[in-house]
Order: sequence, then C-alpha cells, then structure tokens
Amino acid sequence: MHSFRYIQGRLHAESADLGALATRHGTPLYVYSGATIRDHYTRLDGALDRVDHLICYAVKANSNLAILNLIATMGGGFDIVSGGELFRVLQAGGSASKCTFAGVGKTRDEIEYALREGIYCFNAESEAELRYINHIAGELGMKAPVAVRVNPNVDAKTHAKITTGKSENKFGIDFDRISEVYSIIANECPHLEIRGLQMHIGSQLTSVAPFVEAVNKVIPLVQEMKAKYGIRFFSIGGGIGIVYKQSLDSGTPDWWTQEGEEAHPLTVQAYADAVAPLLEPLGLRILLEPGRFMVGNAGTLITKVLYEKKGAAKSFVIVDAGMNDLIRPTLYEGWHQIVPVEKSTSTETHRADIVGPICETGDFLAQDRDITPVSEGDFLAVLSAGAYGFSMASNYNSRPMAAEILVDGKEAHLVRERQTLDDLIRGEHIPADKCETE
Repeated sequence: MHSFRYIQGRLHAESADLGALATRHGTPLYVYSGATIRDHYTRLDGALDRVDHLICYAVKANSNLAILNLIATMGGGFDIVSGGELFRVLQAGGSASKCTFAGVGKTRDEIEYALREGIYCFNAESEAELRYINHIAGELGMKAPVAVRVNPNVDAKTHAKITTGKSENKFGIDFDRISEVYSIIANECPHLEIRGLQMHIGSQLTSVAPFVEAVNKVIPLVQEMKAKYGIRFFSIGGGIGIVYKQSLDSGTPDWWTQEGEEAHPLTVQAYADAVAPLLEPLGLRILLEPGRFMVGNAGTLITKVLYEKKGAAKSFVIVDAGMNDLIRPTLYEGWHQIVPVEKSTSTETHRADIVGPICETGDFLAQDRDITPVSEGDFLAVLSAGAYGFSMASNYNSRPMAAEILVDGKEAHLVRERQTLDDLIRGEHIPADKCETE
C-alpha cells in the first residue's frame, strides 16, 4: 500500500499536492506519507499476532525524529546501530528498553551510553566485541544484556552490497561457532546476561524462501540456547522487500522488482504465513527489524528540471537533485520509478538519463529511461525514496541537504528545515593565526 495518487492530473501524497509543496518549500524535497507508515506497521503487526513479537524499526532506513515518534506512539521498538541513533530514538519519545543495538564496531562511549539508558539488548557480532562489552559493564558495575548474531550462511539472493547472511560478509558469527561462543559468555564473561539469539540475512528480499531456509536452519540452535541458557527472544531480522514500480491512478500496483523486471511481490501475509508456524512452537518472543518495508514506499524525492541536454550519444535531463540527496542508484544500481508531478498528456516518449548536478559521472537517478517530454521548471517525483534516501544524504560538493515534509491527511508538516549555506560551515574554524592572508 502507498498513498501517492494523481488527483485531477496532479500527484498527491494523501491529500497534499506535491507540486504545491515543492513550490512552497523548494527542491530537492523529501515528502513522506504518515498513513503509509501506519498501514505498513499495522499490517505487519497484525499478520504476526499468533506469536509474541516486537517490531524493532531499523532506524538507519530513515531516522527523522517525526517518523521515529510516529513508530514509537504505535508501540514499536527500534533496531539501532550507533549511539547517535539511540539519541534520536530517545529524543523522539522512544525507550531504550525497546531498542536492540546492532553493528560490528560499537565504541566504548556508545556501549556506556546504551548501558546507562537501559538498552534492551546488544546484538554482538564477534567474540572480541562480547569480551569488550563484558569489560566495560564490569567497570560500570552493571550487567549487559546480549544476544549473538548468527551468520546462517544463507544466500538471500539480493544485491551483493545488501546481503548480510553469508560467511564472506562482515556480519555475525559463523553458525558452527555459536555454541562455543555462548559457552564463553556463560563461563568467562560474568558481566554479561544472555538474553537472545539474532540473525539477519539481507535486505530487499522479494521471495519468502530465503527467510524460511534461514529460520529452519537456526531453529535447532535457538532450541539449544533456550534449553541451556534460557534465552528470551529470537530475532529474525528484517529484509522484507518492497515494490519499486506502482500504479498512481487506481492504487492497484504493478508488481515489479527494483530492477524494473516483472515479478510477484512478497506480501506481508505470505511472509507471516510462512514463518509464524515455524516460530510459534519456540515459545519465545520474536523480534523483527523492518526498515525499508516500513518507510520505503512512504517517501518520494521531488526534484526540479533545470535543463535538457541533447548529445550525439544520448540525451540528459538535468535536475537539481543529485547523488548527495539520493545515492541508491549510484551505490546499489537501485531502480526508482520517476514520474512527472503534473501528469503528462503526451503519449510520446524519448530515452534519456536523468542526472544531477554533482561533478561525478556516477551522479544519476535513472539511466536509459523512456520519459515523456519535460520542460525547464517541471517537477519530477522519484518514488519509493523513503528508505536509505535522506538517511544516506551528504553535503558532497558543498550542497545543502534537502528539507523533509511529513504529510498527515491534508496537513503537511515541515519536519526538517532545508540546510542553509551557513549550516554548511557550522562548527568549522580557521586557526586564529591564519585568519589574515599575507
């Protein structure tokens, strides 16, 4: 489900006119639909009601305070990977007691901060990390709750840069070492409390088969850890894929993958129907860590056409949003549907690259795309940009970062102001003895 529709030829997020928002707030501009996020949370929560569970939203997907607050008010927890993300959750009204702390490189300051705030669990990714957490907890006179991330060595059949569950990835501990590592925790780490077991095999999975394979493989290990150490939860990670091409008229989606190839989607109900029967007999709390699924289709990036450049080899539509605003096409070869904010009445199309102003050949939003005619000043919407869009943005080429809007029905709230030129250099200083040029 998503809440982006053409109404009388103009693209809307819920009841908000995107063209009007772009005119008022400028571009590039991120716009999110609160209704879409609520719908995705509610459907996933309901589909898994047969098992005790907690949805821990992956903050890295989109960490805007307004979105974190929306999820917190619905009862959600959070999957965090830094002290900064924990700080954001707390500022948004969330609780550390509903946060799991993942990531391979937690620092002393982050571990201390999380312990003092009452983190629900550290998901540890190496024996060295476990010993480090044990040492810090001992110095603080505390017990640190931990789970170990198992690497099940299952091929998620997703993009190489977003697969995480194979033995050659940097994440987790090899499957055949898990029993040994839990024994080390129990016998050599007195300041650790064993709380659960965690896995995550990758992102943007469009088939339920890898989930089922991984869960089936890890279940005997979960049963062993429950019998020996009384673990309370099993985290099955995130990774539910989204549809990157959808209808904007009737709301009936065209089922496509991120590469634009026709495919059947992985629905929430199909996912739950496949994994819940496997998990229910465990008698444990099941944690999930959805990120893209929650916010991906809830966001769009609005950009303005600057020029069209027609060359001998190909044509380029040059827009004011670049790889610093949305890096997925450059980094992951991510495919995004791009449509005019004001629906074209022309049936003619021509092929062009849609590119940004960044001084990099890799700065593009789409390549060899068939598009309807555009003119200078037209607004385009880059759809399904709610996940790993603004959260991966940068100031490369000294470009101020975009503003963000959260729509709630007819209301459109500015939830992040556009950066100014002064913001670009805030915190930078020229040494006092270098202030005057010779």
